[in-house]
Amino acid sequence: MSEKRRAPLRTCVSCRESSEKKSLLRIVRSANGRVSIDPSGKIPGRGAYLCGSRKCLALAVKANKLGRALRCDVPQSLILELESHVVDERNGNEEKQ
Repeated sequence: MSEKRRAPLRTCVSCRESSEKKSLLRIVRSANGRVSIDPSGKIPGRGAYLCGSRKCLALAVKANKLGRALRCDVPQSLILELESHVVDERNGNEEKQ
C-alpha cells in the first residue's frame, strides 16, 4: 500500500501566498552568480518563487523582493524575460508580447 504524497508548497516572494511548487515560477541564482528562470525546478542554487501574476512581478521588482530573496542584483534582462511569462489577471491567459 502506497500513500499519496502531498505536492510541495512554496511561497511567492511578492504576495506571500503559498501554492503548489509546480504552479509557481522559480528563479534561481546558481553558484557562479548567474540568475535565470528555472522551468524544471531542479537547477541547483538559491531559488525564489513568483506566482506569475503581473501585479506580483511589478511589486517584486519595485520593492526589490526578488533581489533580496536571491541575495543578488536581478539583471534587467531577466525582468524582461519574466514579463513574457506573467499571467494577465483579467482573463487568466498568458500574455503574448
